[in-house]
Amino acid sequence: MLAAPDPVAILQELIRCPSVTPAEAGVLDYMEGLMKPHGFACTRMPFSEDGTADVDNLVVRIGTGGPHFCFAGHVDVVPPGADSLWKYPPFAAEIHDGVIYGRGACDMKGSVAASCAAAIGFAQDHGGRLPGSISLLITGDEEGIAINGTVKMLAELKRRREVPDVCLVGEPTCPEVFGDTIKIGRRGSIHYEVSWQGVQGHSAYPHKAVNPITPLARLIDRVAAHELDNGNEHFGPSTLAVTNFDTGNPANNVIPASSKARFNIRYNTEHTAASLNDWVERACETVKQQMGGSYAIEVVEGADAFMTEPGPFVSVIANAVEAETGVKPKLDTGGGTSDARFIKDYCPVVEFGPINQTIHQANENIPVADLELLTRVYRRILDDWFAEVAA
Repeated sequence: MLAAPDPVAILQELIRCPSVTPAEAGVLDYMEGLMKPHGFACTRMPFSEDGTADVDNLVVRIGTGGPHFCFAGHVDVVPPGADSLWKYPPFAAEIHDGVIYGRGACDMKGSVAASCAAAIGFAQDHGGRLPGSISLLITGDEEGIAINGTVKMLAELKRRREVPDVCLVGEPTCPEVFGDTIKIGRRGSIHYEVSWQGVQGHSAYPHKAVNPITPLARLIDRVAAHELDNGNEHFGPSTLAVTNFDTGNPANNVIPASSKARFNIRYNTEHTAASLNDWVERACETVKQQMGGSYAIEVVEGADAFMTEPGPFVSVIANAVEAETGVKPKLDTGGGTSDARFIKDYCPVVEFGPINQTIHQANENIPVADLELLTRVYRRILDDWFAEVAA
């Protein structure tokens, strides 16, 4: 009988692999060596695309039938920055005063370690005769451009008819207290660059030119002042942030021929990318009719707004968190984007993980007690979910 898994030892080994996006750095090799002896099948999924770095990914699964529960996570990390900013080496995984330090400790190798330990423990306790299947969907491309990771893995799993029934993503979701927040959705993100064309001229003779700055400034004022919505039951109001305004003009006596501005909208389920595109187009057209010139709009649709409706799956996770932590979690949809934006197209997805106060910072860390508690929460979720769907 193999020894029970220790999430602390697992996390230390994961951190010691310096897997800065897109480098694998041995982290997937370690996971294969960890999971295979416990009966988990491991499938590497490397993907490539022109103009992007190759990325290696890993699917780990035990069981072949349904119901199928999936943990999803990433083992790539952001660069650590200067070593001088760290109290302890960023890839040493040292423990001091009950806290594990290292890049990825919280975002999100800690959750990956906890899910490995919980899945192994569940399989051991069932003697290999599981009431379904458990898988881990592990990517090395979440902190990057997310082209050769989860999105392509899911397409391949669909082709193989191995899409999970539900998925739990271990992103660090708790802002203050361990257990205080579960994410059941995420805002959408969409980027706009509007270029306004005019006619260049001398600033002493503005009537001979068509200044592109003034209509573009009018547009930016119009869209920035507009109240997109008041939010809804599960989302706060959508927001718009202006991120750039530039003419590229070094001279103070020249009216430039063109100017451009950028802004980003983080939107809730009151909108779609298509409805926002229509709104921006109408705003540009109104300003053009008032002030002249011409414009062009470039759009980058980063992610759709989505939400997993509260129901049995959400309740299992919320109840497990409260049972193990004594904290009743808030069901939230705030923050940035995650790979859940891809998973939601295939199955219900919820996010729960540790406190996020040190993510992407020097001295990123997770307390040992929180990591062990996270493992217990994940294990209870497995116990309760399989009991629920088997009832």
